[in-house]
Amino acid sequence: MKTPVTPSVVFRRSRDNFLDTVRIVRRRFAARKAYYPSIAWPVWLLAGILLAAAAFVHLDRAAGVLWGEWPPRLARFTEFFTVFGLGGWYLIPAAALLVAANLTDWRSLSRRSRMLVYNWTCFAFLVLGGVGLSGLAVNVLKYGIGRARPLYFDNFGVLSLHPFAINARFAAFPSGHATTMGAVFGIALLLFPKRWYVALAITACIASTRVFVGAHYPSDTVAGFGLGCAVAILCGLILARLGFMFRRTSAKLPVRKTTFRLAGYGGTGNKRLASRTGEDRVAANRP
Repeated sequence: MKTPVTPSVVFRRSRDNFLDTVRIVRRRFAARKAYYPSIAWPVWLLAGILLAAAAFVHLDRAAGVLWGEWPPRLARFTEFFTVFGLGGWYLIPAAALLVAANLTDWRSLSRRSRMLVYNWTCFAFLVLGGVGLSGLAVNVLKYGIGRARPLYFDNFGVLSLHPFAINARFAAFPSGHATTMGAVFGIALLLFPKRWYVALAITACIASTRVFVGAHYPSDTVAGFGLGCAVAILCGLILARLGFMFRRTSAKLPVRKTTFRLAGYGGTGNKRLASRTGEDRVAANRP
């Protein structure tokens, strides 16, 4: 006879799932050495700074002068697509997935279903980490720096700083929308490294719409995009250390596991699923 699903049962299930997840993470952090790929972070940081500086010198003033004079069709096009840079498009579904996984009775699932829920849970953590943490960082930076937006170019010029003004008018650098798209690109780069150029073209175009709607200068979008990408990759490195979604490598980005898929298992997938290591079997029992 099935146990009636009451609020107390749901609460205990949610609590147990959460505590199990914490135990798995703590155990893996303790068992796995803290080594990460030898990525040249200082080089990439310098490249990002130089690119943002070049955009500031060569493009920012022009963007301020041209604000409001773009062709009407271009303006409508960018106003439509700029909304896809809002973090809510990515954070809300990811949070909903985690809530659903937390309320799921994992023990009642088949091996195949459990692995699918596990993979979706890992993916949600990656999205929340990449988009959410970069979003928090960019808000601290933009309000701390206080650069005036291009909308107010005639009043304040191209470089007017009002630190900690806590005013949306002075929250241009870095761009929050561009940071979100940088995080989305970083996630796509980790999951589909052979199609990185497609992801870059799409996310960079959406990030650039912030210039045409008068919300940010080009240097704001460059800086934000780089910040979001870096945070997403850092989240991927942590997941790789834990053995979730990715496996670690010594000299390049984490590699997606063959058992990670979001659509289902069949044929070859079943063989791979059956041949997982004991460690992955434990991880598949909880998010």
